[in-house]
Amino acid sequence: MGTSEQRLASLAESGRVLAESLDSHSTLPPLHLAPAAVTTRTLPDGSLVLSSPQELGPYPRCLGEHLRYWATAAPDRTFLAERAENGWRRISYAAALDAVERIAGALLARGLGPDRPVVLLSDNGVDHALLQLGGMHVGIPVAPLSPAYSLLSTDHAQLRYLIELLTPGLVYAADGGRFAAALAALLDGVELVVGANPPAGNPPGSMPATLFSQLLAHPPEAALAELVAARFAAVGPDTVAKLLFTSGSTGRPKGVLNTQRMLCSNQQALAQVWPFLAERPPVMVDWLPWSHTFGGNHNFNLVLRNGGTLYVDGGKPAPGLFDTTLRNLREVPGTLCFNVPRGYDLLVPHLERDAALRATFFRDLDVLFYAAAALPQHLWESLERLAVQATGRRVAMLSAWGSTETAPSATQVHFFIERAGVIGLPGPGTEVKLAPLPHSGKLELRVKGPNVTPGYWRRPELTAALFDEDGFLKMGDAGRLADPANPAAGLLFDGRLAENFKLATGSWVHVGALRAELITAGAPVVQDLVVAGHDREEIGILVFPDPAGCRGLCPDLPVEAPAPPIPELIRRPEVRQALAAGLAAHNARNPASSRRVARALLLADPPSIDAGEITDKAYLNQRAVLERRAALVERLFGEDRENPEDPEVLRLEPR
Repeated sequence: MGTSEQRLASLAESGRVLAESLDSHSTLPPLHLAPAAVTTRTLPDGSLVLSSPQELGPYPRCLGEHLRYWATAAPDRTFLAERAENGWRRISYAAALDAVERIAGALLARGLGPDRPVVLLSDNGVDHALLQLGGMHVGIPVAPLSPAYSLLSTDHAQLRYLIELLTPGLVYAADGGRFAAALAALLDGVELVVGANPPAGNPPGSMPATLFSQLLAHPPEAALAELVAARFAAVGPDTVAKLLFTSGSTGRPKGVLNTQRMLCSNQQALAQVWPFLAERPPVMVDWLPWSHTFGGNHNFNLVLRNGGTLYVDGGKPAPGLFDTTLRNLREVPGTLCFNVPRGYDLLVPHLERDAALRATFFRDLDVLFYAAAALPQHLWESLERLAVQATGRRVAMLSAWGSTETAPSATQVHFFIERAGVIGLPGPGTEVKLAPLPHSGKLELRVKGPNVTPGYWRRPELTAALFDEDGFLKMGDAGRLADPANPAAGLLFDGRLAENFKLATGSWVHVGALRAELITAGAPVVQDLVVAGHDREEIGILVFPDPAGCRGLCPDLPVEAPAPPIPELIRRPEVRQALAAGLAAHNARNPASSRRVARALLLADPPSIDAGEITDKAYLNQRAVLERRAALVERLFGEDRENPEDPEVLRLEPR
């Protein structure tokens, strides 16, 4: 039997085994979730507004109230942990509160305040978390910036822009030497605090730095302690807690004001639709960066609000770093797993091969959660199959939708779903409007509620354009009801409006949904892809290959041997045939020109985070890829008569 036949037989067998497993182990965990329910009203312009029938319950005025509560209710429980030389460095809730109050005093003694925030350049870590909490405790905004601005940029232009916009009173880097180049490019009269390894400067000694330990050295003296208490008491729902920056994919990054009201109300809404969170303290091993709202607001605040434990994962779904994540997951069984699709894509092969890892990972797991992009269906099915192998039952797969401007959840899945795509229903206190957009046939998702930002830091002109005439935040995302006859079935994400385009025929190509389907159709070859074809006759795709998936299609490559280079892998006939077969099957189901793929090009170079093609959350920026690789797009669509022998472009037969 040939390679293609072997692959098809293997896929068929996998599908049969999965179906039998799910039929015989169809139960889901006994998870306490709010019932799927929604209220609707129609506006005069035809917009449909959805809201939760639950009223939003009371929530504290600030996150610091949660920390004070758990420091009393569970003082010795581990709040935060991170890898150290000899195991895990842990800090309890009581110790965290003491550290936060010391840091708050040190910041106030330096004259920091609402207009002189704290900027954090480093990755997640215990000291990073304490510094953020210390600033927010006394009304000093904190601004965690993506480390990519410091470590991957060559000119640091974006970083300088952000520092000039923020006017910080203090800049923090965990490792001064690692961030030395970035610090030298931006520091002028701003205090630098480092966890270790102060940068030498040029000339040596010209870049003075304060050690983070000095912020913790002494409890505030009486007068300063009184000031800390007074400033903490003055923090209210409208106090700016943090500044989180958008990706900058449509221009300069924008600093989103995150108020205490946004953060606390969002966690209260989540607790009401996920009541299981109150039944046992959540435990998480999490890498998602705190410079983004998913990791920094949703996940971190969920742990803090519910008295859980967060193991800071120093790994991430990237070459050379994922082994760290695997080591952590082998040691710590979590109750919740939050990730982006790329993270699950890398994790699944290890769960398949490593029974011990699989057993630990699923042992205490209540929920697998994905966000930031649609989870391809083949990954969904693999995770369900692996959960059945490990525990005898499926695991709850949940998701949500929102943005940096909504802190982050505007909708939440709080009912069992059978496949990716459903983004849930509005949480208590939040309204979601489905607003018709002329000429596109799409409905824009718009949001109103206590979780919505009041605007952008020092950008009033951008703030003014954020809201519609009814006060709803315009999100730039499209959505629709999963079942128009039953709104309680939830909303479906219908793509980023800015990513959609028209073919030369005038047909709209809705990129979001198509991209998700093509990733599944192209498995295991496709890791991610970009859809192209603006003003052209047909659709083409640029494919970022999955090295492990491609290698698995080549039976002559021993598992123990070094992996061949990507350019060699993507030229293998087994890989090209598998991709062609998957796309052909998709085309057979989707013959319309706005859905059918005519050509594909496998890319040897991965997406560049420095060029903005991918974020440190592993979300692909479609526009940036198409702009940066414009020459490859032209090659993809090269006319046959001009380039008849191009061996790289995969052309699919027309219907």
